[in-house]
Amino acid sequence: MSNRLFDASVWEKAWKEDPKAMANKFKAMGMNPHTSFDHKAQVFNEEVFSSAGRDRSERIIGWMEGQGVDFNGLTVLDVGAASGGFTVPFIERGAKVTAVEPNVPLAELFLKNTAGFAPGQVELVHEAFENIDIAARGWLNAFDLVFVSMCPAVFDWESTEKVISCARQYCYISTSAGVQEHSLMNEVLPLLTGREVHAESSDMAYLTQLLYLKGYSYETIITRETKSKELSLEAAAAEVMEMLPLHHLDGGETTRKTVTDYLHTAYPQQQVVVRQGGRFGKVLIKLQDLNMYSRSAAEASGKSAPSVKH
Repeated sequence: MSNRLFDASVWEKAWKEDPKAMANKFKAMGMNPHTSFDHKAQVFNEEVFSSAGRDRSERIIGWMEGQGVDFNGLTVLDVGAASGGFTVPFIERGAKVTAVEPNVPLAELFLKNTAGFAPGQVELVHEAFENIDIAARGWLNAFDLVFVSMCPAVFDWESTEKVISCARQYCYISTSAGVQEHSLMNEVLPLLTGREVHAESSDMAYLTQLLYLKGYSYETIITRETKSKELSLEAAAAEVMEMLPLHHLDGGETTRKTVTDYLHTAYPQQQVVVRQGGRFGKVLIKLQDLNMYSRSAAEASGKSAPSVKH
């Protein structure tokens, strides 16, 4: 086994330079991650606060509570807070939240979703986390928990360290753990590329390996999350064409005809059920109490053990 596998600098360089890493994909496409979501903000907000969306956030928060995180009285920095899908349940559990969200439509929705909370419970910082001078802002080791869920603010080890440096007790990071699944794209891509879809990179793999090599204590879990929707042939074709740049494919007329012909042949009923999602990784980094959390020990010591929600 090569010792380079245990050389952190090798992994740092590989993550920064990997063209398949999510941040580099966005750069190659010329996408601004802070504005490219504008047209989807309202739909995203509705999904986040739907029954299924609230169940998802409860599962994630419940997992954290199962590792000893008690949100009552906790100070939280929610990086990439979007419209408040996690900020709201954090506050409902008694936390005080500072939220960072640069996207204008999402920030506006965030303010609406948190308007009913008391002054001082929540603050919105309408900036990109990457542009914030955390030392000047007084954020170094300033928050009990730093929470970063599927946010482009974490894209290499340097950005990871910046996030962690804001935390006193815990830092939660979630990111992609493999190829993004989209049932229709998985059908169409072999027609356009001549090869099957498979995982080519994983930000989660870089993150967990570097946390290990840097000596951090952490809990981690990999899950597979999916959802389904029904589209007309026209909407399905439009969605495929919109996603082609992520796979470094052009959307010319030849490609459009291939996609359209396939849809009409494969879906004569004129409706396409699309399943999308993928594997996602979640890491809870522990900066204090580095030993394994024990609920029974916490209860014996008189600490209130949080209840895990399902």
